Amino acid sequence: MKDKSKIRNVAIIAHVDHGKTTLVDALLKQSNTFRENQAEMNETLIMDSGDQEAERGITITAKQTCVYYNGCKINIIDTPGHADFSGEVERTLNMADGVLLIVDAQEGPMPQTKFVLQKALEMGLTPVVIINKIDKPAARLGEVEDEISDLFLELATTEEQLQYPVYYAIARDGRAGKTPELDNDLHVIFDAIINEIPEPRVEVDGSKGSQLLVAALAADNYLGKYAIGKIFRGKLKRNEAVSIMKTNGEIIKGKIDRLFTYRGLGREETDEAIAGDIVALSGLAAASIGDTIATGDKPEALPTIELEAPTMSIYIGPNTSPLKGREGEFTTSRQIGDRLHRELETNIALRLEPQGLGYKVSGRGELHLSVLIETMRREGYEMEVGRPEVVYKIEDGVEMEPVEELTIEVSPEFVGAVSQELGVRKAELVEQELTASGATRFRYNITTAALIGLRNNLMTATKGTAIMNTLPKGYQKVETHYHQERNGALVASEAGQSTAYALDAAQARGVLYIPPQVDVYMGMIVGLSKKDELDINVCREKALTNMRTHASDGAIQLTPYTQLSLEQCLDFLMEDELLEVTPKSLRLRKRELNPVMRKRQRNKMQ
Repeated sequence: MKDKSKIRNVAIIAHVDHGKTTLVDALLKQSNTFRENQAEMNETLIMDSGDQEAERGITITAKQTCVYYNGCKINIIDTPGHADFSGEVERTLNMADGVLLIVDAQEGPMPQTKFVLQKALEMGLTPVVIINKIDKPAARLGEVEDEISDLFLELATTEEQLQYPVYYAIARDGRAGKTPELDNDLHVIFDAIINEIPEPRVEVDGSKGSQLLVAALAADNYLGKYAIGKIFRGKLKRNEAVSIMKTNGEIIKGKIDRLFTYRGLGREETDEAIAGDIVALSGLAAASIGDTIATGDKPEALPTIELEAPTMSIYIGPNTSPLKGREGEFTTSRQIGDRLHRELETNIALRLEPQGLGYKVSGRGELHLSVLIETMRREGYEMEVGRPEVVYKIEDGVEMEPVEELTIEVSPEFVGAVSQELGVRKAELVEQELTASGATRFRYNITTAALIGLRNNLMTATKGTAIMNTLPKGYQKVETHYHQERNGALVASEAGQSTAYALDAAQARGVLYIPPQVDVYMGMIVGLSKKDELDINVCREKALTNMRTHASDGAIQLTPYTQLSLEQCLDFLMEDELLEVTPKSLRLRKRELNPVMRKRQRNKMQ
């Protein structure tokens, strides 16, 4: 592409599950990006390529794709909707000049809609609104349009941002229109991108040297590391000498080995790219996100990407349990440290500092951290993880803690359970309303510390029906430190293999987290007690005897055990507990495995 007026860079933003990835699928298919016989023509959620993205039904990492329509090149950036991945949103919106804001026709603007739109408007990006899923039986177009208008009034930074076009769509069917009477394709969306989104705001003149801001990194086994970003000034060429201007002021000389632009889901090599285009460069191994790649005798750096501070931290270190090294491929502190440092290159919202044998990893929230742990686990890493903790900060000598806006949607019969749980956590109720579907929607202000463990409790109290979303809201002075309370754990007092006979007796004492025939060690948590912490032998076998009684001859009937997910395990943890994470298992344990030593420590603390 030789003319920047023929380039459009657009990010697709929305709340979780409002249909942005589905819309990108339809745009890819209708722009003739794929041949009719290609497998992608029959796939859905083409852009959500990661295993966890497919399983969780959410976008975790932002991705670039490109389509051509009526001689115009449209670079599309599919962004995450979760506030936990706001680092992804912030760095990738840097490459866009406008946004498609997708809103569900029934749910209306939701917390993450507000979050991503606020970021886009702060950056001065031009918005185009698409009301999606208008075929829903409970769709309420008029009300949703009013809610979107209120949202823009609240967030707009200029008067021009209050003038935005609205389109209607059923992304799943690949149909859209200027009115709810839809056309049979998405040509109005393509036309809106070309006519409503401005051409790239960049300098074509490269006499002062070219500039590219690195917004993403990628790698493959063929060419190694790629630096991805938008050219803000001039043009870049293959084999051109450049300066990598680091965020710390250091300048490293390098040379562009190969230059790629995007087409569909892949890259295509080119000799030259102009200002406004999004490109991938190979050969610049020293480049990191936020660096400027510049040419000329007096290279100039672009403003770096500003990120919000982490709100939650967690300890990750080598596994120290009696079962260590059995199931993982990478188990040492050095291997775990190397992997975490590699993660920092692309996951720019993370912070890392040494702590004991391992590292204190800080991020945007529990989901952000749990996705990292799950990713490492699937790659063969074995580790132990501590309890999530809030990151406090000091302002003018005053301790401040992060606060979040919490939105919960539940059926009317669970309103009491939600109010009770949030009351215990001293959350401030801002709003309570009935939705079009008959559910009750709460909006609270709550400290991040009080959020830990909330999702588990709410899911139990509402039989798994609650819909919960959070949004960063800033910081407030710490009044009191919130401490999570929980019943005591059932802790294994002997090592061995769990037996149905022993578990049958143990299930009367609480809820079990393990089945029979699994390896158990002293100090491992095997369940949740009905009252206080209890040491219990789950490896005991039935005594063999010649005496027969009617009572002992009955078959053992075990209640199905509760299998906790990774997030549930993290929520369960108290300060004296750890989670052992391996590619095959999740095991809760006490930090101090010996029950006598554990009792002494408890007595000292009291």
